[in-house]
Amino acid sequence: MIADLARLVGAEHVVAEPRADALADASAYAGVSGQAAALVRPGHAEEVASVVTWCADRGVPVVPRGGGTGFSGGCVPQDPTSVVVAVDRLDAVRALDPLQWRAHVEAGVTTARLARLARENGLRFPVDPGAAEQSHVGGNIATNAGGPHCFKYGVTRAWVLGVEAVLGNGDLVTVGGSVRKDAAGYDLAGLLCGSEGTLGIITAAWMRLIPAPPIEVPLAAVFADARAGQDGIDAVLGSGVVPAVVEFLDAGSLRAAGPTFPGGLPRDAGFLLIVEVDTTEDDVAEVVQALDEAGGTVLRPDDRELWRWRDGVSIAVAAQHGGKLSEDIGVPVECVAEAVQATVEIAARHGLEGCSWGHAGDGNLHSTFLLDPTDAAQLERADAAAKDLFAMALSLGGTVSGEHGIGLLKAGWLSKQWAPGAVAAQEAIRHALDPAGVMNPGVKRP
Repeated sequence: MIADLARLVGAEHVVAEPRADALADASAYAGVSGQAAALVRPGHAEEVASVVTWCADRGVPVVPRGGGTGFSGGCVPQDPTSVVVAVDRLDAVRALDPLQWRAHVEAGVTTARLARLARENGLRFPVDPGAAEQSHVGGNIATNAGGPHCFKYGVTRAWVLGVEAVLGNGDLVTVGGSVRKDAAGYDLAGLLCGSEGTLGIITAAWMRLIPAPPIEVPLAAVFADARAGQDGIDAVLGSGVVPAVVEFLDAGSLRAAGPTFPGGLPRDAGFLLIVEVDTTEDDVAEVVQALDEAGGTVLRPDDRELWRWRDGVSIAVAAQHGGKLSEDIGVPVECVAEAVQATVEIAARHGLEGCSWGHAGDGNLHSTFLLDPTDAAQLERADAAAKDLFAMALSLGGTVSGEHGIGLLKAGWLSKQWAPGAVAAQEAIRHALDPAGVMNPGVKRP
């Protein structure tokens, strides 16, 4: 195997028995570890195709890997005979067309780099998942990544004009491209978005950009509790203004992160909304009035300081007990307060402390159970609590994953969310694009 792969991509780009850090993602906190026979780092799309063809012909599992920032185990190989295909060397910007609001980039370009390229040309790439300096465009597409600004601007799929990808049989295909509209066939580009490496490997993409907004004004509103905060969410959505961001933190996450909030927060803060307006000052005034009338105490923190603080919430929460298990359920927006309270109750039933924060405008909660990662009993209780959490989300008409995907950690839950016919359709699609069954086996299992 190693000799064959070396002939395909160069010996210096093949690692036999790769290190543990190359076989893990951000789900390592949940005890997910990987094993693989080799790690390969192709330098261009044709090399990716040759590696996948070699593996498909021999029935060798292929595990695509981007920046390794996922939370669901989606790039963690489970079969010791697997070949991990890393795309970090595919990092060229093939074209940047500012006048056409478009960039053609390879899969290994980081989110932050694409955002900087857009900004330097008076444009914006608004998708902002976490770990922007590490996450890759290819991984964002494979997971259909989201983030705070996706309330207004949509998740990654909304920004993909076309993709170049290697399918499970080794075929290198291009779907879409520089055109802004394409109704010629099935939405195969959309199918690859969110496929978590089970249908193929993204090697490049045409990404849509937009002109930078005229203003970016963040507002924060403090409420007594989640129920009052729900009134604030409803008021913002009913204001007639479409904000760029509607985020929240509940009482538990505020206990961890609140002391470092820019400018400080009232001691009795039980729920925090963060709303960003990027249209006009009149719209800012409308949102301020809506929050005020809903009973919120409105603050106007510094933009950069606020988002730096928001990026650190997860770290602050994990520091309370040394670790955490955090899931990404989604519920109807009107059920956010109910899901926040249910998270705390589920944690208590399992002898844990629970909290949540996340994307209020999308109904997407990062429901979290605090724990000591060295305590096996706590890890076991947290795993049981997560199952109750998924069941709660489904009972509210929600989803087991708002943005992280199924990966390995949520295997088996899609069949509880979808009807059998829908699950069968997904499996038929998977078999059609990966007839040898080698692409990321075990991931996104319904």
